[in-house]
Amino acid sequence: MLEFASVRAFWIIALIASSGLVAADTIYLKNGRTIVADKVTVNGPRVYYEVGEDAYAIPKSMVDRIESGGAPPPRSSSGAPVKPAEVPNIAASMVGSDAVALKIVKDGRVDTEALALIERAGNAEQTAAAYFIAGRHEYERGDRERARYYLDRALASAPRNDAILVSYAATLIQLGRPADAIPLAERATRAAPSSADAWMILGFAQYSADRLAQAIAAWKRSLALRPNDNVQKYLARAQRELAAESDFSQSETGHFSIHYEGATTSAGLRQQIQASLESDYNDLVRDLGISPRQNISVSLYTNQAFFDVTEAPAWIGAINDGKLRVPIQGLSSVTPELARVLKHETAHSFINQVSRGRCPQWLNEGIAQLVEPRSLGAIRGRRLADLYHGGRQIPLASLENSFLTFSPFEAVLAYDESLAAAEYIRDTYGMSELRSILERLGDGSSSETALRVTIHSGYADLEEQVARHLYLKYGK
Repeated sequence: MLEFASVRAFWIIALIASSGLVAADTIYLKNGRTIVADKVTVNGPRVYYEVGEDAYAIPKSMVDRIESGGAPPPRSSSGAPVKPAEVPNIAASMVGSDAVALKIVKDGRVDTEALALIERAGNAEQTAAAYFIAGRHEYERGDRERARYYLDRALASAPRNDAILVSYAATLIQLGRPADAIPLAERATRAAPSSADAWMILGFAQYSADRLAQAIAAWKRSLALRPNDNVQKYLARAQRELAAESDFSQSETGHFSIHYEGATTSAGLRQQIQASLESDYNDLVRDLGISPRQNISVSLYTNQAFFDVTEAPAWIGAINDGKLRVPIQGLSSVTPELARVLKHETAHSFINQVSRGRCPQWLNEGIAQLVEPRSLGAIRGRRLADLYHGGRQIPLASLENSFLTFSPFEAVLAYDESLAAAEYIRDTYGMSELRSILERLGDGSSSETALRVTIHSGYADLEEQVARHLYLKYGK
C-alpha cells in the first residue's frame, strides 16, 4: 500500500536569521515520544505547554516525566522542510520605521487613526514607514491579505524602497501569487543589488512560479552575498530538479501544468491523468469552496528520478511541495490507487490555498485522505481505538509539522490519527466546519485557537472526543 506525504511548502520562505537559545522543557510521553516546549505547567489532570505563541494541553496520564532545561524547539532545520507558515525574518529594515513603530502598533493592534494622521501630514517618507510597520505587523501575526493592503499603500509612497518591495513580494508568495511577486522582487534587486534578502525572495518567487533556471541564478547571487543553509538546501533541490527534468516536455490543461518524460509516459496515460486531475479539481472546488489562483504544477517521474529530486524516504508514494510530484514508472493507465494519489496530492494545494500555508500537518493529511476518499476500515480502526484507549497515540499537537522524518510505522500511525481526527470533525460538525478551521488558520489563528473558535474544542478535548468516536465505531 502506498502511503502519502506532503511537504507543507506551498509558499516556501526560508528563515533569514537565527535567534538566541533559551532554556526549554521536555515532556517524555509514555508512548516513547517527546515534546520539547518553551514552557510546561501541570494543573490537575492536564499538562499545559507552550511552543512559540501557541499553547496546548494533553492529559497528564499520557506523560511519563518532565525535565527542565535544554535547547528550545527548532524553528527551522536544514535537515527538514521549512514550515511555510513561518515568517521570514528579513534582515532589511526601512529607514525611519523605528521612529513611528510605537505610534502605529498599540496593544498588539494597528492604530488606523494614527495611520490616517501620519498620511494626512503629507510626509511621504513617514507615510511609507507607517504603512510598512503596519504591513509587517499583520504579516507577522498571519494576516497576509491585510499585510498586502498596507504594504501596497507603503509602496505608493516609496516605490523604490527595497525593504517594502521585499516584504511585499514575500507576502504575495505566501498568498499563492508568485507570478505577481516576481516583478516586485526584481525591482528590489535593482534598488538594492547587494541585498541577499532581495535575491533570496526573487529566487523563491521564481521557483514557486516554476522558473527553475532563474531561481537557481537568483539563489546563487543571494548566497554569494550571505551564506544561508536554507537557501543552500533549496538551491541544491532546484538543481536536482532541473537536471532530472532537462528533457521533459510540458502540456497545459485548464488548471494544471504537466511535466513529463516522453519516453516513459504514453500519450494515453497522460490524457487519463489530465482528465483525472481536472475531475478532482472540480470536486475540490465544490467541497472546499475555493480554487488555487494559479495553475498547479505536476511532474511525472520514473521512480528513480522521483527519489533523486525529492530525497524522500522510501515509504513515500508522492509529494506535494508546491508542485505535485508523482512516480508513475510501469503504469500504462490510471489505476484506482494512482487516482487516489492524484486527488490526495491535489487536495493539498487547495488546503494550502484556504489556510495560506498555515495548516497543521495532521489536518492537512486528514482532509486529503477524506477526499480521496479513504477510511480507516475495521482492522486499522480497532488498532487505533486500542491505542487511544491506552493513551499510546501520538498527540495531535506533536503532528503539526512534516511526517517525513518518521519511520514507516510512525508514518502509518500519524496518517491514521490524522484521518480519524478529520473524519470525526466532518461526521460531527460537517465539511463546512473543516473549511472554517482552514479559513481561521489562514487569517492567522493558531491551531488551538482555530479549533476552539469553530468546534469549541482545544487539542486536549479533541483527543478525548476522537478516542470516544473511535471506541464507539471500532472498539469491542
